[in-house]
Amino acid sequence: MNGIINYNMGNLQSVKNAFSKLDFQAEVVSDPDKLKDLERVLLPGVGAFGDAMDHLKQNGMDEAIVEFAKSGKPILGICLGMQLLFEKSCEFGEHKGLGLIEGEIVKFDKKAFDTPLKIPHMGWNEIEIKQNQLFKGLNEKFYLYFVHSYHVVCDERFAIGKTHYGYEFVSAVMKENIYGIQPHPEKSHNNGLKIVENFLKVK
Repeated sequence: MNGIINYNMGNLQSVKNAFSKLDFQAEVVSDPDKLKDLERVLLPGVGAFGDAMDHLKQNGMDEAIVEFAKSGKPILGICLGMQLLFEKSCEFGEHKGLGLIEGEIVKFDKKAFDTPLKIPHMGWNEIEIKQNQLFKGLNEKFYLYFVHSYHVVCDERFAIGKTHYGYEFVSAVMKENIYGIQPHPEKSHNNGLKIVENFLKVK
């Protein structure tokens, strides 16, 4: 069974709809004890990093996610869910993340932009990828839907997708069985559905 983690900060219905369109079943999981029985899990997220970590800690879901990742089973973080996979965030103060991937979350630096742009980064933008299981069957460049004001800074070895908004930033990551993508595949039509489908086939 596939699981979608519910910690009251994710766009669960959109994610569930994506699973349904692909004819895959998924259980929305609020009980951390149930994670160990799942084949793979998706960690969605909308909102502030610190609030999200507080929600995860309330019932021990943070520790359950770490243990799940250590088991070698696939886990995918989407948008804020991807950011939570990292060590820390600078959003409204410094907050410790799940620490599954080395790196941190920082705000877009408007002073470094090559052209004046609005924050948050919102709308359709291009992602350039490194071919791997998550992007199987997709072109090297394609468009996805973004909504965020913060982005990850991490070692190049974890970067499997990059996007340009004012400057180039990492928009997709992978470390062994742990995947993350900054845009919303569940809101990105066929390209996004393909990413979800690929994740649901990862062994």
